[in-house]
Amino acid sequence: MKKSTYSLNMLSLLLVFVISGNSMAQETSLKKQDLKTKAKVTSFFSAYLSGKEKVCEDKATLKLSDVKKMQNIVWEAWKDANNNFTEEKLIDLEKLDNTKSGKWTLPAELEPNAIMPYYWGFKGETIPENGYPLYLYTHGSGHKDAEWKTGISICKNFDDAPSVYFIPQIPNMGDYYRWWQKAKQYAWEKMLRLAFVTGKINPNKVYFFGISEGGYGSQRLASFYADYLAGAGPMAGGEPLKNAPVENCRNIAFSLRTGALDRGFYRNKLTQYTKDEFDRLEKLYPGSFIHYIELIPGMGHGIDYKPTTPWLKQYTRNPYPKFVSWENFEMDGLYRDGFYNLVVKERSNDDTKSRTYYELNITDNHIALKADVVTYKATEIDPNWGIELKCEKNYQPATKGKVIIYLCEELVNLDKEITLTVNGKEVFKGKVKPELKHIVNSCATFFDPARLYPAAIEVDIANL
Repeated sequence: MKKSTYSLNMLSLLLVFVISGNSMAQETSLKKQDLKTKAKVTSFFSAYLSGKEKVCEDKATLKLSDVKKMQNIVWEAWKDANNNFTEEKLIDLEKLDNTKSGKWTLPAELEPNAIMPYYWGFKGETIPENGYPLYLYTHGSGHKDAEWKTGISICKNFDDAPSVYFIPQIPNMGDYYRWWQKAKQYAWEKMLRLAFVTGKINPNKVYFFGISEGGYGSQRLASFYADYLAGAGPMAGGEPLKNAPVENCRNIAFSLRTGALDRGFYRNKLTQYTKDEFDRLEKLYPGSFIHYIELIPGMGHGIDYKPTTPWLKQYTRNPYPKFVSWENFEMDGLYRDGFYNLVVKERSNDDTKSRTYYELNITDNHIALKADVVTYKATEIDPNWGIELKCEKNYQPATKGKVIIYLCEELVNLDKEITLTVNGKEVFKGKVKPELKHIVNSCATFFDPARLYPAAIEVDIANL
C-alpha cells in the first residue's frame, strides 16, 4: 500500500510538472506573439507618422476575448512610435505658475513663417486618478504679445484645478490670420495627439474656449472637433451658424457668453441666433444639446470671464454616443476625415457649395445611417460686409459617397447579429469580425485612446 501510494504521488507530481511546463510554454509563446504584433504595429505607425503609409491592411482576425488586450498592445505601439518620431514635442509639464513656454514651427505649406509659442502647465496639487482635464485657451485679436500675457494671467486664476492648460500665441497677426485656419488645425491635432500619449491627460475631459477672436475660433473649433470634446466655451464672440453648425455639438456641453450690448460684428445678434438653435434642438432631443448661452444685460465687449470653466468642468465626454449628427463642413479648405465612430472615404458632396450631413442612430444591434447633401440659402445678409447672418438649409438624400462605421462593445453587442440600414435601405445583416487592422486604423485616424475600434462596416452609398 505504501509503495503504491508513493507511485501515485510521484505520477501526480510528474503530471503537474508536465502541465505547468506546457502552460508556461504556451504563455511564453503568447507573449512572443504579442511582442511580434506590437513590433509590427509600431513599425506601421512609424511609417504612418512619416507619411509613408496610409492604411493598415493586416488581415488578422481576433477573438472577442482578445480585443481588450490587443487594444492595449496597439496603444502602447502608438505611444512608442510617437515618442520615437522626430518632431518638436510638448515641453515637460510643470506648474502653470512657472509660466514655462515652448514653441512649434508650423508647416510652411500651411502658413509661411508661422512659429507658435505656447504655455503648457498644470494647476492644482494632486493628479486626478484618470488624468488631468485639458483646456485649450485661444486669445483675442489685440497685439499677440499683450494677448498672450493676458491669457496666461487669467487662465492661472480660473477655478478649474486640477487641470492642464495649453495656451498658444497666434503665430501671425492681421486680418487674414485666424485660430481656425489650417496651420492651427495642424497645431490642435498635434497637441491632442502628444497630450494623449503622455498618459497624464484624461481624454474624456478636453475643453476648448477663448475670448473675442478666440471666442470666434473656439466656436468654430467646437463644431469641427466636437468628437474630442467634453465641452466648449467661447466668450464675447458669436459666429454665423454656417461656420459652426450646432448639430455637431450634440453630445457635448456648450457655453457662449456675450454682452447684450456687444454689437460689434453682430456678436449679440449671432449669439442669440446660436441660443435659439440650441434651444430648438434641445427641445427636440432632450439632454443631447446641453448649453449655457447668455446675453449678459448691460455689458458690451468686456464681460466677466470667470464663470465659463467652472461650468464646463462639470461635464465629461461620452466617447461612444449612440446618436451622432455630423455636418462635415470644410474649414480653411480642409475637412475632417472622421467624427466619433464615422470615417469618410469619399464625401457625398462635389464641392464646398454643398456639404454632407450624417445622422447615425444605434438602437440595440440595429444601426441606422442617414446621409444627405445639404445646401445653404442666406436669409439675412449684413449690408456692410456681406456676412451671411442667417441661413436656411435644404437636405437631399446622398446618391454617392463611402463611409466606414467603426464598432465596439460599447456601441453594439459584437457577439450577435447586427443590421445596418442606410437612408432607409437594409445594406448589412450579420455578425462582424473583430480585426487587428480596424484597431490600428482607427488609432491612426483619431489618435484617441478611447476610440480603438475592433470592428467596422464599410458602406458605398452609390450601391444603395
